[in-house]
Amino acid sequence: MMILCFSILLNNNGFPTFPAYSNIGQNISEPSSSPFSSFSSFQSKAAFLDNMPSYNVTVGDIDVAYKQIGRPDAKPIILITGASATMDMWNPLLLEQLASANYRVIIFENRGVGESTVGTKEFSISQFANDTLGLLDALGISKADVLGWSMGGFIAQQLAITNPDKVDNLILYTTSCGGPNDRPTPPGVMQIVTNTSMSQEERMQKLAPLFFAPASWFKAHPDYLNYFRIPKEFPIPQQIHLQQLDAAATWTGTCNALSSITQPTLVIVGMDDDSAPDSLTLTEGIPGSWLVRIRDAGHGLMYQHPDEFNRILMTFLENSREHKE
Repeated sequence: MMILCFSILLNNNGFPTFPAYSNIGQNISEPSSSPFSSFSSFQSKAAFLDNMPSYNVTVGDIDVAYKQIGRPDAKPIILITGASATMDMWNPLLLEQLASANYRVIIFENRGVGESTVGTKEFSISQFANDTLGLLDALGISKADVLGWSMGGFIAQQLAITNPDKVDNLILYTTSCGGPNDRPTPPGVMQIVTNTSMSQEERMQKLAPLFFAPASWFKAHPDYLNYFRIPKEFPIPQQIHLQQLDAAATWTGTCNALSSITQPTLVIVGMDDDSAPDSLTLTEGIPGSWLVRIRDAGHGLMYQHPDEFNRILMTFLENSREHKE
């Protein structure tokens, strides 16, 4: 077993320019030229991505809302969100980086969230993994890299274990192996998500500071809303918030099955995040996995240190590709 562990003090050095990539749905087509060259700020990139049309495909008992970014013939990577998160919460700089590296990027919404319908089946991590598998099949994707964020990391692990032939490389971002090792939802988060008087936008504004740690980082960045995503569309009912959280809380986890994850795996986490101690459990259990722990970062690591997050991710993916060639 190999564990690569890095403790890094990072700085944010600005944002790159948009690459040429396309919005592709049921009918995939390539652009004749890039419409993104004039988008230089985070907010303008985010707004453009918000305005990209989403598509829907029927997967079992639900309709799944998704967007695709990048060349249609590129290697696919699917990004799985955390509890109650919409697909527009992904950092547009991450999507930009992946697309510019010749990836076909798929983002989507778990059942009951955003534009994806609730369906009739019980919410569970296994069901979410089945939904993700169904989406890949519906898009004609036989195998993909998989990146799971928070609860999305639960889903990614479940998918890698139950359908190993569908997962090429695995990225577990700020997550754990669940079960008895999982940490309960912080009381502050529960107070916010169970407050029925809040709109979705108000709820996200309250939750936003909890994504950033330590407190000194948050204090030093009062302009965090300039590079943090607060989607305004598609309010999520309180019942769905609770069902998502319950699915995560009742998941039996993969702690006793981590050795069966044979895909090249990157575990990446902020050292000030609640899940930081669990990252070592994941890496010790998954053969040959990489562990990167970044200082002065919490659950919103990809927003706090976007350049470094993207650099580490691409280094891992490029290294994995080189070893397979």
